[in-house]
Amino acid sequence: MDGNDTASRVAIITDSTSDLPDEICTQYEITSVPLNVTIDGETWLDGVMSQQEFFDRMRAAESLPTTSQPSVGAFVDVYADALTRAAHVVSVHISSELSGTLTSAHAAAERFAGKVTVIDSRNLSWGLGFQVIEAAKAALEGASLDAIVQRTERARDRVEMLVGLDNLDNLVKGGRVGRVAGFVGSMLNLKVTLTVEDGAFEPIARTRGAKAALEHTVDWVAERMGTASKAAFCVMYALGEDRAASLAEALQARFDVTEIHVVPTGSVIATHTGTGWGVAFLPEE
Repeated sequence: MDGNDTASRVAIITDSTSDLPDEICTQYEITSVPLNVTIDGETWLDGVMSQQEFFDRMRAAESLPTTSQPSVGAFVDVYADALTRAAHVVSVHISSELSGTLTSAHAAAERFAGKVTVIDSRNLSWGLGFQVIEAAKAALEGASLDAIVQRTERARDRVEMLVGLDNLDNLVKGGRVGRVAGFVGSMLNLKVTLTVEDGAFEPIARTRGAKAALEHTVDWVAERMGTASKAAFCVMYALGEDRAASLAEALQARFDVTEIHVVPTGSVIATHTGTGWGVAFLPEE
């Protein structure tokens, strides 16, 4: 935010379910508040463990890890710090249908007399992350608060995300199955793909085999691109980095890619998805 005075600055806050790498947060001056993951009674901040370590611990655990939103106090501390450098905060978070994070953010925001605007992304991972980046770009450009909120909401309307799961075990055990319930009990080693509609998971298809699942993923992207000719992409993975790299190559071969990221999902997201892959993209307007 160099070059803007504090009186006109807007600070951008998100949470760790955005899966934004540290270098992206640094580049765009984004602050990420970590959620919590608890395994066999021991609690870590999201992002502390490597993905491999997390999966090793999860597989050895007596029961599925549990996750929890940041405390109100954690948000209060982050907002108070941000407001020493900015006049206002825009705080963009994981869908309220999937986490209580937004509730904590709203409760903290009430303590700052209208200086904090909280936005429900109605998404997660880079479906959230692209919205946060758009907000941060606008803030760095010196846009007004209203313009930043509008740009974030436009990104929310345009962003698309697919999640591919190797199985539904974690989603079911974690209670996030929702509208995916009809797919349970008939998987028979099929891969399942989901999208996010109205802030919750919505099933798309069942596909037999990894190759067919990735082909289906690319075809789905083509369908959702509509008339857009260019887009920024992110491929997410929960183990299976090689699969993610192959998917990224397939996307680059088929679409006009303005930028592409390949990132691991954090422990909180992986708790509920288990192993799998995802792709989020933001078409150019």
